[in-house]
Amino acid sequence: MRYIFGMWAAPMAIFWGWFYLSANDLNFGYVMLSRRTHDFFFQLYGQMLGIDPSIIPGMVAKTCIFDGFLLLALWAFRRRREIAGWISRRWAVQVPFDRLHRATEAGPKFPAE
Repeated sequence: MRYIFGMWAAPMAIFWGWFYLSANDLNFGYVMLSRRTHDFFFQLYGQMLGIDPSIIPGMVAKTCIFDGFLLLALWAFRRRREIAGWISRRWAVQVPFDRLHRATEAGPKFPAE
């Protein structure tokens, strides 16, 4: 599973790193990180897709979030027995009375109340 997460996270880190650096024109002398290249690629993608280039980063972000939730769901499905056991152990533990009392008692009384 870690390899799947790695194969997903590595391109995301590369893309979003490039996006941040090129959008802010932090190019360090590399043409690929310049704002002109950034605008050129998004203009090209916008023409290929037939959409406004300014909405492409938002579409990519939504896709990354969806893919992340999909991977987390796959991970949770594979670990469902361990997760269910952890939840049942958490519910089985009785909370000590003094700790419960501290959590449910009314706070300090202030003079203005």
